[in-house]
Amino acid sequence: MNEQRILEELLALLESKGVAIRNEPLGGSGGGLCTVKGEQIFFVDTQATSAETAAVCAEAVSKLVDIDKIYIRPEVRQFVENYSNSERQ
Repeated sequence: MNEQRILEELLALLESKGVAIRNEPLGGSGGGLCTVKGEQIFFVDTQATSAETAAVCAEAVSKLVDIDKIYIRPEVRQFVENYSNSERQ
């Protein structure tokens, strides 16, 4: 499974939790999760690679979604676990 497909699944998980998704040119940093006026928004940096954005998105998913309580594809689960574990170390 490539990074673009993983990113699409991660974004769908965020949307299922009520997070708005916005695509904006942000200089290639990958984007990120923020709260604006009480609404959670995930910014997808249109100037970043799918891999960079997927990594940032995985961090957001690890904070908002209990992946142990839902079914997600094994490749996506592993991707989230890899990025959430690297953040904690």
